[in-house]
Amino acid sequence: MPKISDRLPTEDEFLKYIPKRLGFEWYTNKEGLIRIKVPKFKSTIGISFCKLVRKDNIFVANLDKLGSLVWKSCDGKNTVNQILELVKKEFPKEINIDQRLFLFLQQMNGLNYIDF
Repeated sequence: MPKISDRLPTEDEFLKYIPKRLGFEWYTNKEGLIRIKVPKFKSTIGISFCKLVRKDNIFVANLDKLGSLVWKSCDGKNTVNQILELVKKEFPKEINIDQRLFLFLQQMNGLNYIDF
């Protein structure tokens, strides 16, 4: 599948995409929300700088309930459409949930947290 940034897919094309989490360490906290450990730097210089200033090279991305559900569903098996149906079922009163999901997935793809 092309990266979303290559061109804008049609809605039908996007619904067929299969998002997959990339190799980040993550965990679920006691409230059931996802925390993703993300390296600040990947380069040797950046990593060395963090060591030099005695700072951790990791920051934690904290997801809300919607983001946590979506993150867990980005297992490389579910299509965007399947995730959308799950999100609609879990958050039936949310307005514009499809647009929110699409935007979230695009952002996660742009940050290289997921791929399609």
